[in-house]
Amino acid sequence: MSTDRPHGPIQDPRINAVIDRLQAPPRRPPAGGGPRGSPMRSGSRDPHDYAEQGFSINPDQGELIYLLCRGLRATRVVEFATSVGMSTLYFAAAMRDNGGGKVIGSEIVPAKVATAKRNLADAGLADYAEIREGDARKTLRDLGGPVDFILIDGWPDGNGPTLARQVIEIVAPQLQVGGYVMNDNAEPDFLAFVRDPRNGFVSITLPLKGGTELCLKVA
Repeated sequence: MSTDRPHGPIQDPRINAVIDRLQAPPRRPPAGGGPRGSPMRSGSRDPHDYAEQGFSINPDQGELIYLLCRGLRATRVVEFATSVGMSTLYFAAAMRDNGGGKVIGSEIVPAKVATAKRNLADAGLADYAEIREGDARKTLRDLGGPVDFILIDGWPDGNGPTLARQVIEIVAPQLQVGGYVMNDNAEPDFLAFVRDPRNGFVSITLPLKGGTELCLKVA
């Protein structure tokens, strides 16, 4: 598989080699399974049961993240959840190319934290990422200052408010005006939050990966 990507925004072959490896068929779960849909193995919704499978953004979403972070001159960005580090690679590449910065990731499965760190090291981006192991509702409460961009692509929870809704309520006050939030799973209660003008966002649905919500903080 080629790693040249002549028309993509990331030109570093070392990074592209890792992205291509993560996109290879063995990394993807069988039959299109995953947290967004079904089937899931044995019907389980425990993320630890999928420690070997990376449920991640696709390259179109990643390249948009990279471009937006470059345009913002972002220096502190956040992702929930890190999984095996696909989105982390795009964020970290933007931090490096912006001259410095950090992506703060949260991942609850220890095996995936280890895999993500290896992938970042293989891409030469380890110095631009901090992966916090544990529940994002705890690990992302203090991001160390205003953030420029947040990705919310976490594990769906079938009981009560979704994790996406709970996490956006925690991180939104830490996002600076003019910053972006991207959401991958279109959880209805997340959408209700960002589409309520009282919460300070405007948003649109993009035709990426079946529908990706991009939100801008305006107040």
